[in-house]
Amino acid sequence: MNVSTPITAERRLAITPRVREILSWYESDNPGTKGNLVRLLMTGRLAGTGKLVILPVDQGFEHGPARSFSVNPAAYDPHYHFQLAIDAGLNAYAAPLGMLEAGADTFAGQIPTILKMNSANSLSRLNEDADQAVTASVADAVRLGCSAIGFTIYPGSDRAYAQMEEIRQLAAEAKSVGLAVVIWSYARGGTLDKKGETAADVIAYAAHMAALLGAHIIKVKPPSDHIALDAAKKAYKAGDIELGTLTDRIRDVVKSCFNGRRIVIFSGGEAKSDPNAVLDEIRQIAAGGAFGSIMGRNAFQRPKDEAIQLLHQIMDIYAKA
Repeated sequence: MNVSTPITAERRLAITPRVREILSWYESDNPGTKGNLVRLLMTGRLAGTGKLVILPVDQGFEHGPARSFSVNPAAYDPHYHFQLAIDAGLNAYAAPLGMLEAGADTFAGQIPTILKMNSANSLSRLNEDADQAVTASVADAVRLGCSAIGFTIYPGSDRAYAQMEEIRQLAAEAKSVGLAVVIWSYARGGTLDKKGETAADVIAYAAHMAALLGAHIIKVKPPSDHIALDAAKKAYKAGDIELGTLTDRIRDVVKSCFNGRRIVIFSGGEAKSDPNAVLDEIRQIAAGGAFGSIMGRNAFQRPKDEAIQLLHQIMDIYAKA
């Protein structure tokens, strides 16, 4: 009689070949950092697939509490976001210092966390010199049991070089204590207009810069079909690079991150009332080879049950891609 082997916790958590392949791309990292990458990649519904869906809640800093949470008042409570990420089976939860401190004990060990270490706010007058303030430390990330630090740079800003120097120092410190590094690379400032911020060439360039700065995980916006730089137009034409569909453009961004040897995920952007619009975009992003999404307002601004259903549908798309 054949007796099936019980599925033990150890077997469920065994590192998959895909995750081992991804870890092999980070050749200089210590076991602590790789261990935290494993935590991120082996948690939740997408565990072992090499894909990630992360809940970021830094919008209160960026846009203010009413604009962020009034449509779903339960989201004013920091515990709500921890629980949403856990209940949805996400890979991680990312937030600024105060949000993580507010639930660090209650939710310790239940979901990998990413400490967002710098933030801007909509009251600032910065434009050409768009910048963010450093609001936390690597020591805070260690104290709170985080798996990674997160940091925003604005390629194109008149302050971009200073931001790159800041993340270089913080990334070196984070890696030395075994933390992974996530870079939000959002082209902004300088001579870039709104159309240029999401241009296909600019997004790919911003993603590549984050890879060059030593990011383990790179977050960018989905690119439009606009090309902002005249020199880039010639290069894309010479290279016969297709940009006609979002899937084509995602594929180009992934290739720009060391030919796919760095994890690149895409933001969910402003909240969309129609969940089908979210899912249609995710299908195109997944088809382009993206490693996942970082989904904030399109999740926590919906009622919890609706948000979980949408997040499950998003993760199912990535799991099948």
